Amino acid sequence: MKVFWIMALISLADRIAVADPSWQQALAQMPLARPAIELNHSNCVTLLLDSFQSNAVVKALVFMPGATDEIDFFRRARAHLTNSNPSLLNAITALTNQTYVQVRFETPLLILYTVEDPTNVVATIKSTSTAGKLHRQVIPRRIELRDADWGDVHDALDKDVSIGLSPRGNSPDSWHFYRHNFAGCGLTQWELLETLALAGKTTFTVHWLSASFEPDRRQSAPPTLSQFPR
Repeated sequence: MKVFWIMALISLADRIAVADPSWQQALAQMPLARPAIELNHSNCVTLLLDSFQSNAVVKALVFMPGATDEIDFFRRARAHLTNSNPSLLNAITALTNQTYVQVRFETPLLILYTVEDPTNVVATIKSTSTAGKLHRQVIPRRIELRDADWGDVHDALDKDVSIGLSPRGNSPDSWHFYRHNFAGCGLTQWELLETLALAGKTTFTVHWLSASFEPDRRQSAPPTLSQFPR
């Protein structure tokens, strides 16, 4: 009996030793694409997206609209970097410690958001065969979109997805979508749809050979200055 428990403990230790690295470990290996001592509206989103690299843990870095509002619109997100050679992890840690922006890892997507953003994707499946195909098909290239409206999304991703996306182009039905900010590597087509939903604050429905997007009506109060971290 003692031998059995010893072998069980050894097996558990082996599994822990070979466990996949965390998202923090993955991002710690990614140097910032350009030198910076502060993150602010002039450099933050572009710098972090440009610094994201292909890895085995995190497939996409996604800014939700609440986060980009804090950085680009309200311009009250300023984070100082104290490391001599900061990594992407250092930058995200500084941003989330010094501003309203928060971080959440929903495998395999790393999401930057604020309290007004719902971080769980709402997806409705009306064609299981199409959904299955989307889960199986991997997009081989790196994708990065910065401040992209729905028309830009269509133009950039037309060859990456095997189904039609609606609404089309700059249809009035897309005028209430938020602009998209994300970088992704090795995403499946399904994960790309989830990334689009997070970045644009939308929901989507999978039909036979198509997916339709609509604004996500869930809403929470935005952060206020009285709650600003000290």
